[in-house]
Amino acid sequence: MRDPYDVLGVPKTASEADVKKAFRKLAKTWHPDRNQDDPKARDKFAELNNAYEIVGDPDKRKKFDAGEIDAEGKPRFAGFEGFGQRGAGTRGAYEGFNFGFDADAGSARSRGGPTGGFDPSDIFSELFGAGGPRAAGGGARRPRNGADVKSEATVTLQEAVHGATLRLTMPNGRDLDVTVPAGITDGKVIRLKGQGQPSTAGGAAGDLLLTVRVRPDKRFSVEGKDLRLRLPISLDEAVLGGKVRVPTIEGAVEMTVPAHSSSGRTFRLRGKGLPGDTPGDLLVTLEIVLPPKVDPELEDLMKRLRETTDFDPRKDF
Repeated sequence: MRDPYDVLGVPKTASEADVKKAFRKLAKTWHPDRNQDDPKARDKFAELNNAYEIVGDPDKRKKFDAGEIDAEGKPRFAGFEGFGQRGAGTRGAYEGFNFGFDADAGSARSRGGPTGGFDPSDIFSELFGAGGPRAAGGGARRPRNGADVKSEATVTLQEAVHGATLRLTMPNGRDLDVTVPAGITDGKVIRLKGQGQPSTAGGAAGDLLLTVRVRPDKRFSVEGKDLRLRLPISLDEAVLGGKVRVPTIEGAVEMTVPAHSSSGRTFRLRGKGLPGDTPGDLLVTLEIVLPPKVDPELEDLMKRLRETTDFDPRKDF
């Protein structure tokens, strides 16, 4: 066993704070969880831990400096010729030496174990957090998993309703095919197990948390389970009525526009909204659109209408 001062790289005159500082630095460097590809790291870390148990404990350090214990914490017997040669006076010769036995507990402590309230695991709590890895030789805590990764993907309304398969490029450059389930809504998060950051401590990879955004549709707006649509109609359709084709998320259907229907009038097509156990409805609002080309006959008709009627659409404003 090497001299613990040499292991820690500090002189014998080093202060308690300097010893602790040196140990912290080397513990970060040689911890096995951070050196999984180096088979020697565990041995180096164990040696470092044992050295700090001697030099970091004021009582053990005092006894080591005085030559009472060796680098492993065992009592030294230098100067004695044998156990049996001192007879009845042998016990008195050994008084003051620490044999690693706790008389109050009635059991021997493990070699190199912490005594007098000193526990190097306190250092590891500072270095790695309360849930971090323990010192080598004391058993390892469950390895920490890799970090989760957050991302977003945008789908069309049709893809949200019917489902889709998207190809995403991960931060590491890898392509990933993601299945978006049918009926997904805006803001829904899909968790993909093991597709996040890999663990650097031997644990499982993190997850990918994919937030799905539904791109606004040029025809439909979403209101919960219902869809809303503004349907352009001609002036003659509004005045005379008739059947018109209305697009829905599942395909076009026919709807009857009653005669004398004004812009803003809304019709409810039940079950034509978003699918599900209880499908939503499609709310169709009429919007009268005049032809882009000027029609003199239409203008003459409107002039006669203005002259012969006293209808005021804004009388209730």
